[in-house]
Amino acid sequence: MLVTLGLVALAVFAIDQTAKHLVSTGLTLGEDVHVLGDVLILHYVKNPGAAFSLASGSTWIFSIIAACVVVAVIWFSRRIRSTAWALFFGLLLGGTLGNLFDRLFREPSFGLGHVVDFLYTPWLLPAIYNVADIAICTAMGLFVILSLRGVNLDGTRSSRKAEQAAAEDAADADSTAATDSEPRGGA
Repeated sequence: MLVTLGLVALAVFAIDQTAKHLVSTGLTLGEDVHVLGDVLILHYVKNPGAAFSLASGSTWIFSIIAACVVVAVIWFSRRIRSTAWALFFGLLLGGTLGNLFDRLFREPSFGLGHVVDFLYTPWLLPAIYNVADIAICTAMGLFVILSLRGVNLDGTRSSRKAEQAAAEDAADADSTAATDSEPRGGA
């Protein structure tokens, strides 16, 4: 599963940084390019804060938080035996590294860099975001699904969910057996 996690993280990071490079070298700050009319607009901004440009004076805090997320993902990666969890951690790691790279190595200075955002979908979100943000949000959606389904890091189901599923299977089997044993009418 480490290979899956690593490949997903590498792909997300590479796509994110390539897209940011193309935008930052091909567009001027604040420029709009309507890719699909008003459905998808490229709008180049430098974001010193978090999502929706919140807490713009706290870039170093987000750098520290991102570094902690990277360490946590690496720590938990040893326990992963599920492809779905490997996908979750790969998306989270790749997205976090993409934005952390910006904070560490982009202007204005190390640790205080601005994240390059460029995707604007006014019909969907009133925010400008990037590929790393999409990966992180997708990871969070996957986290919710896996948690609600009771899937553990090793791919097994939690005991409560497993017992509930077994009870439902037993009830289904009982109702099927009762239906099969009933005499059929119409000779």
